[in-house]
Amino acid sequence: MNFIVFPGQGSQKIGMGKDLSDNFVEAREVFEEVNESLNFDLTKIMWGDNEKDLSLTSNAQPALMACGIAAFRVLSKLTGKKLPDLANFVCGHSLGEYTAMTVAEVFSLQECSKLLRLRGDAMQKAVPVGKGAMAAFIGTDIKTVEKILEKVQSYGICDIANDNSDVQVVISGDLDAVENAISLSKEYGIKRAIVLPVSAPFHCRLMQPAQSIMQEALDNLGFQKPLVPIVSNINAKSETDPIKLRENLINQVTGTVKWRETMLLANELGVQKITELGSGKVLTGIAKRMIENVNTLNIENSADLENIT
Repeated sequence: MNFIVFPGQGSQKIGMGKDLSDNFVEAREVFEEVNESLNFDLTKIMWGDNEKDLSLTSNAQPALMACGIAAFRVLSKLTGKKLPDLANFVCGHSLGEYTAMTVAEVFSLQECSKLLRLRGDAMQKAVPVGKGAMAAFIGTDIKTVEKILEKVQSYGICDIANDNSDVQVVISGDLDAVENAISLSKEYGIKRAIVLPVSAPFHCRLMQPAQSIMQEALDNLGFQKPLVPIVSNINAKSETDPIKLRENLINQVTGTVKWRETMLLANELGVQKITELGSGKVLTGIAKRMIENVNTLNIENSADLENIT
């Protein structure tokens, strides 16, 4: 039982994807197609030296997706295997779910590039700069964080954005509410509470304007049945129905990323290997902590592919 997973925002870094592009024509063609789709040289930002520009939501989202697709296409070429031979399920953290749907041929790379550029812009514009915030609580579980959020609702919206693992939960919402939640965290035995360097409060009710924009865009897009089931962020369930896949992406904008539950599902299904494609090792790190004896593999550059058969 194999899972292929794709990272979300925060895993971006300067230079990501360049090694694959330099060494494999399959990867280079992905980045060229994304640039062409956006009518914009995204790789100039990815392979430049301005980390701030890369971290802008509207750049980071399509850039991370492009790296994931490039890694997948190189893996497929080197192994001579298509997706159903490489994975039983695919999934991704937040925007990574779009990457997963692209490799599963729910929609095209060109369509995904435009969707993620739109999604990034819409999420950035949904909340005025400085009004919202996100924070990671380390060394706690979701039930404890839910108790804290009950206490801060009078300060504004504050929701669970990411239930990442059994020891990490991310909250998102109005700045005052998030700050008050951080202040309360030590009373509840939370080891660390870290304000995240993000440009908007993602995956909370404040993202409703972005959800409306994405609903219109997704409703106008044809969804195909995936080559393998997609495990959704919004409910941590596998899905193949194109109508449901569309609904899941719409609801995902304001909903919680249920990554802990996704890993619990993988464990229940008897997963033996989890392969993370694209930039970083965040998701395989979580998998190793949560799933006993799981084999993990990260592919983000040519060195990672040396022993692939």
